[in-house]
Amino acid sequence: MRKGILEYCILLILSREDSYAPKIISELKESQMIVVEGTLYPILTRLKNQGLLTYRWEESPQGPPRKYYTLTPEGREALRQLDESWDELIGQISKIRQK
Repeated sequence: MRKGILEYCILLILSREDSYAPKIISELKESQMIVVEGTLYPILTRLKNQGLLTYRWEESPQGPPRKYYTLTPEGREALRQLDESWDELIGQISKIRQK
């Protein structure tokens, strides 16, 4: 379940702007989702292999070039479907919690 939620959160982050791995990790940690590079990189690779992400290299003012990840049109559609599923799940859980 956590893996799926992490994928959803990564897609959400990338829907706002292109980003690179350390910045994605930082945003996840700010939201108190503990994740390390060893967890993030396989997820990014899997999402890229599924056609949901693409990447480009950009020079960095502080060190080596950075790999920036971008949502593809397929990634935006997958995110839209995940948003719908999330809203549905929240509604279902809310009904159960109220009983």
